[in-house]
Amino acid sequence: MINVIASVHLKKGVFPQFIKIFKANIPAVLAEKGCVAYAPTVDVPTDLPPQVCDPDVVTIIEKWESLQDLKTHLTAPHMLKYREKVSDMVEKVVLKILTEA
Repeated sequence: MINVIASVHLKKGVFPQFIKIFKANIPAVLAEKGCVAYAPTVDVPTDLPPQVCDPDVVTIIEKWESLQDLKTHLTAPHMLKYREKVSDMVEKVVLKILTEA
């Protein structure tokens, strides 16, 4: 099983537009071979150290049956269209690709 934590750093003020486009793409991703989970999340202020909240970061939590399924996802036609739509909204993306220890 492959787990992915993708931190999408957005430009100021684009969150509503970005999340609308992202959520519209979720059904296509969930229909992909090997996709177990795919969900956008945002920080919840808790006052617990060492948490740092950032309203301009969307953290995507993904679970894939295999690394090959993840690689196929990254080049799926709907993902290429999604990235094109949001390219002007995104400053950077940081990926953590993980498996059980």
